[in-house]
Amino acid sequence: MLSRSIVVQSLRTIRERFFDRRQRNYDQRDAQDEPNHDVTGPSLDNLSVDMQFLIMSFLSPQDLCRLGGTSTYWRSMVRDPVLWKYFLLRDMPLWQSVDHLSMPQVKLTDTSVLTHSEMQQIDYMAEYLRVCPACRNQWRRQPSSAFESVTSFFQSLVPVAEPQFAMFGPGLEQLEVSLMTKIMHSPDVLPIAGIPQRQIDGIGSGISFKYKDQHRFNIITLYSTNRTERERARLEQLSLRSKLFVYQEGSECNTPLSLNPMFNQVCEVVNGFIFVANAETEREWEEEIAQIRVMLDPVVGAVPRPLLVLACVSRETVDSRRIPCVTVAHQLQLCSLPNSWMVQDTAAETLTGLLDGIDWLLRHSGVKI
Repeated sequence: MLSRSIVVQSLRTIRERFFDRRQRNYDQRDAQDEPNHDVTGPSLDNLSVDMQFLIMSFLSPQDLCRLGGTSTYWRSMVRDPVLWKYFLLRDMPLWQSVDHLSMPQVKLTDTSVLTHSEMQQIDYMAEYLRVCPACRNQWRRQPSSAFESVTSFFQSLVPVAEPQFAMFGPGLEQLEVSLMTKIMHSPDVLPIAGIPQRQIDGIGSGISFKYKDQHRFNIITLYSTNRTERERARLEQLSLRSKLFVYQEGSECNTPLSLNPMFNQVCEVVNGFIFVANAETEREWEEEIAQIRVMLDPVVGAVPRPLLVLACVSRETVDSRRIPCVTVAHQLQLCSLPNSWMVQDTAAETLTGLLDGIDWLLRHSGVKI
């Protein structure tokens, strides 16, 4: 990320420019014998730039905006694009979700000083406020009237088809803690509303769950192969070709070409997809990029359907490292998809973040929540 010294230097330049301009105004008033009504004395303005930056680094985005509304001086300081690029690079690795509407234009590896052309192209303050999760939650649309609230209530009484989602991805199989097993044994998080009805060649099954004790939905889990082969591959850290896909004949490349016809019907009828990514291990992402594109191929389903990516680790600990969700979205090249998508940090052991992801997926599948 940008060094603090670069930000302080940028703020110092703004401060010097501001006070030089104010001094010129004072000199002009003195020459015209006009009274000076400026208030002097102890204030935040008189603190050193280093101290002012330290204070701003602890403020929330909302409080920073309020600070900028207190005076022309603080408006100039708070609007500094270098300051907001610093905040963006500092905070992005800590954010627990990102979606197709809030993907930052800047990369985590972009630590360069702002150029003039970059300042013309990107408003970093507006960019931060657009993508910051705290700001996104505030902007979530609430019922605007009593009429809309009543309408939503009556719509909830109308029976609708139970939405179905296909879950797949290496994070289902590579982690020490099984995400799906944990979900099935956590009725306090997602109560099971239906017993599996079928199994496809030992690879996929469907289980119905109930969200918020009201909204039923079904997850069809599509594993790469049967349980015995999956467990052996995990313990021996082997790379297996998934039976979900068709590969180039005679090639050892694990990049799929198309979906196995056995699963065409399943993937045609689902309302959306859940891709479980392994957020513990750095790697090449080409195989996973190809898997997602094959699943979302318009040939399989004509209507673009939402994609929830669970950036999953086995457990969250002080010493554990996880790949930031923004990096996962970038590595999977999700911005090039026509579908709506979201990446949500998840821990398999505690299921943290899972309900936020399910909530987003149901909303983008047309379920009124």
